[in-house]
Amino acid sequence: MTGRRSRIESLSNPLVKRMRLLREKRHRREEGLFLAEGLRIATEAREAGILPQWLFLGPEGDAHPLAKALAADTLAAGGEVVDTTGAILSKLSGKDNPQTVVGIYPEPRTRLADLDRDAASIWLVAERLRDPGNLGTMLRTGDAVGAGGLILLGESTDPYAVEAVRASMGAIFTQKLVQADWEDFLPWLRGGAGQLVATWLGGDTQDYQAVRYAAPTFILTGNESQGMPAAYADAADVRVKMPMMGKADSLNAAVATAVMAYEVLNQRRR
Repeated sequence: MTGRRSRIESLSNPLVKRMRLLREKRHRREEGLFLAEGLRIATEAREAGILPQWLFLGPEGDAHPLAKALAADTLAAGGEVVDTTGAILSKLSGKDNPQTVVGIYPEPRTRLADLDRDAASIWLVAERLRDPGNLGTMLRTGDAVGAGGLILLGESTDPYAVEAVRASMGAIFTQKLVQADWEDFLPWLRGGAGQLVATWLGGDTQDYQAVRYAAPTFILTGNESQGMPAAYADAADVRVKMPMMGKADSLNAAVATAVMAYEVLNQRRR
């Protein structure tokens, strides 16, 4: 199966208008597609075996070796490569100075039942995460520590928003991503091996370095402003907190997750 290559230079082109709408959550859900900008992110996806359905290339086209390989693989997989203008790339990405590559990808629909918890010794779990930058950073952290993926609980920000995808630096393609409710997650977790570790500011906690973590470890981080419900912390196998030596009473959610993930990783390495 071979794709096609085309050229679009009009901002009023129907495909451009359609893809521009992917910056809105409703249209992403309707289309089952999302947008990723930049050669680095698109290359991360390609190396993970994921290719765009549409690949928009700016004026420089595929002059870069990585862009050339990406275009060739997209065509070989049956996708469409669109040579276009900087103005159209700006329209798609919403940035005044867009990068020269924009890919349109199918949105994965991974469920809890699809996860192999034994595939990794670390999993990240975030409850009602609101900031797309935090979400993208957690994905990037998960990739860095070799985590299996990120499980989003409750009404979290859309992981396929342009800002979240950009912040993930390509980890959106290397990490499993599941959206679920607590009522479904906890029975699934208890249906197999797994230690649930809650980062908790309340009572009955241990220093995060005093615990010996069992694999697979599920690191649960609460909402940025409200933390997690007490019932969630009560259901955890371990509740931990990090020492705060200054005036701040807590860390940013993504930072706290990274500190925890590296503590677990370092224990495994030792």
